[in-house]
Amino acid sequence: MSSGSPSHFRQQRRHASFSFSSRDFSTGAPKGKRILVTGGAGFLGSHLVERLLGTGHSVLCLDNFSTGTHHNLRHLGERNDLTIVDHDVALPFDLGSFDEIYNLACPASPPHYQADPIQTTKTCVLGAMNVLEVARKYNARVLQASTSEIYGDPNVHPQRETYWGNVNPIGPRACYDEGKRCAETLFFDYARTYDVSVRVARIFNTYGPRMRPDDGRVVSNFIVQALRGEDITVYGSGEQTRSFCYVSDLVDGLIRLMDSPDSVDAPVNLGNPGEFTVGNLATMVINMVGSRSSIVYRPLPIDDPRQRRPDISQAKTRLDWHPKVSLQDGLAKTIDYFDLLLSAPAPRATHELAHEMEAR
Repeated sequence: MSSGSPSHFRQQRRHASFSFSSRDFSTGAPKGKRILVTGGAGFLGSHLVERLLGTGHSVLCLDNFSTGTHHNLRHLGERNDLTIVDHDVALPFDLGSFDEIYNLACPASPPHYQADPIQTTKTCVLGAMNVLEVARKYNARVLQASTSEIYGDPNVHPQRETYWGNVNPIGPRACYDEGKRCAETLFFDYARTYDVSVRVARIFNTYGPRMRPDDGRVVSNFIVQALRGEDITVYGSGEQTRSFCYVSDLVDGLIRLMDSPDSVDAPVNLGNPGEFTVGNLATMVINMVGSRSSIVYRPLPIDDPRQRRPDISQAKTRLDWHPKVSLQDGLAKTIDYFDLLLSAPAPRATHELAHEMEAR
């Protein structure tokens, strides 16, 4: 996330006033929670914000819009239960009290987090500390969006939460991998030291509408290339495996984890355990798009994992959660989104396209 000046942040704070008041959303219903979502304008964050608002909560979205966009939230319209604040989570902040905090702030695709690796580390580490300090001050429950990159290029398959990983601490991916590992350390240290109520979700590959066409993730890369009739770029032999979770399933898992009792005192994997080779994914996308694209092979990036599949036994047992959307169904929705996005006139906003797709 890019930094904003303290004076700019103070201006934002005065403008928004950050006064939350609980509201009754239906007669006899409990009042909604006050929830902070950092990184709430991003791909995953915007879906989470939308779901939380839809279930009767007030949400403050904190984002500096380095990879997120206002368009991801604009379809929600002007409403008194959503406040959007432009601020870098790596800088301290105090926006008043919250019942819950979801910390999703950080670029999540290799091209974006490697573009400014020092800032990525700051976002992971300083951002986690700033969020935890707010949770500590106001006794809020707080969830960290961690990552399957915790496991690095794993020597254990599938990956379960007790595996400590195989991470190169000085490689080009380390800013993200080690940054997230340090954030997990901070979360559990705050739990032990200050009795902060923490949750840590290790998120595996997630996809769906509102992904950026230039984010460099394998699903969006393949779909965009196929729709444009370009060669599909596969790095390595294509035999490396990934597991793909549709965004609605992942959001459901995050909310279930946040709502779980404090006895969930360890990280929890959230992802789809279905395992596909990257080559299989490329062929599937080409066939579903009806593209004449060819597959071309390029050298595998440094430290790119050979296998990636979550063991979700803990999520099933503790959260009663498992993914419901098949890869084929999720890809169909995502392809439709990108097809509209790439074929639309330039002035048409991406949020309008996402909203149109999700209304179908």
